[in-house]
Amino acid sequence: MTARPAHVWYVTVDCHDPDALAGFWSRVLGLEVRGTFGADFVMLARPSEDAVAMAFQRVPEPKVTKNRAHVDLRIDDLDGVTRLVESLGGARVQDHEEEGFRWRVMRDPEGNEFCLMPSGQG
Repeated sequence: MTARPAHVWYVTVDCHDPDALAGFWSRVLGLEVRGTFGADFVMLARPSEDAVAMAFQRVPEPKVTKNRAHVDLRIDDLDGVTRLVESLGGARVQDHEEEGFRWRVMRDPEGNEFCLMPSGQG
């Protein structure tokens, strides 16, 4: 087997307030804030050495339209995680079910969409 040419190391979210958004995602994912890089970049701790981590980067422009890419979170308690997200300033958008899969679209406090995917499917 040959070495893979690349590995997704971070998913970086552009945002207005990286400290606040990192705090939101830290609570949702149960990960600590790892640190900052300059004044405009905040990283979460990596859950394992080869896992994808999240980072948040300050940008001047606001979010305008639907994300072109988003995070899918595999969860055990759909309603419990929904309540957590809402208590932290996020919002429920819409539930979907298609071809045996169901998921809930949510928004973080800055309007970035992500999905909650219940365990036990796919």
